[in-house]
Amino acid sequence: ISICRDLPNIEVITFSVNGISDLEPLTRCHNLSELYLRSNNIRSLDELFHLKALPRLRVLWLAENPCCGQDPHRYRMTVLRALPGLQRLDNQAVTEEELSQALVDGVEITAPPARRDVENGWAKSLESSAAGSTAEPGSHLLSCSLEEANKIQEELGMKPVPRDKYSSFSLLETDCDQRKRDNVLNAILLLLKELDAEGLEIIQQTVARRLQAFQKKELQEE
Repeated sequence: ISICRDLPNIEVITFSVNGISDLEPLTRCHNLSELYLRSNNIRSLDELFHLKALPRLRVLWLAENPCCGQDPHRYRMTVLRALPGLQRLDNQAVTEEELSQALVDGVEITAPPARRDVENGWAKSLESSAAGSTAEPGSHLLSCSLEEANKIQEELGMKPVPRDKYSSFSLLETDCDQRKRDNVLNAILLLLKELDAEGLEIIQQTVARRLQAFQKKELQEE
C-alpha cells in the first residue's frame, strides 16, 4: 500500500484481502473516489482519519475488518460521521437520514491511531478469516484474490490468469518473497492503467528485453 504515496491521481483502489492495517499512505490520493478494503487487518476506525482529506471519496468497502466490531449500527454511524461524502458504504447506499443520524450515534474521529499494530498483520488477518469460514481453508481467500486480479487484467485487455497458474501467488503462501511478488504484480497492473500509449510501448519494450535476458540466462545454465 505504500506505493499509493506516489499515485496522487489514482481514482480506484482495490486492496481487499491483503493484510493491510495502516491507511496513512492513502492521504495523498486526492482524486480517489472508490476504495475497496474488505477483509484486511484494520483494527481501529481511527484509521479513517487518514481518509478525511480525500474530497472525492464516494465508495468505501471496509467490511470484514476487526475495526467493524460487534455493533453494526455504531460502526456504520461512525464511518459516516467521519466521511459524510460517502454515497456507498460496504456495497449499501448511504441515505440522507443516515448522515443526519450519524451526527448523533457516530463516534467523532479527531486523530489517527496513536499506536498501529502492523507487525504480523498478515498472519492475523488470515487466521481470523479462516476461522470464520466453513469452506476449505484458504479457498475463499484465493478465489477472491483471483477474481480481483482477473478483473484488472480484463480492464487492461489482458487474458485472465488460470487458477493453476495463479496458485504461485496464493494469499496463503507463507513465504515472504511470494507475498512480495504478489503485491508487486498487483501494483504493476494498477499502474498500467495510469499510462498512455507511449508509456505502454516503453513498458512493452522493457518487458521484451527482460524476457530475452531471462531466456538467455536459462539457455546458458542448461
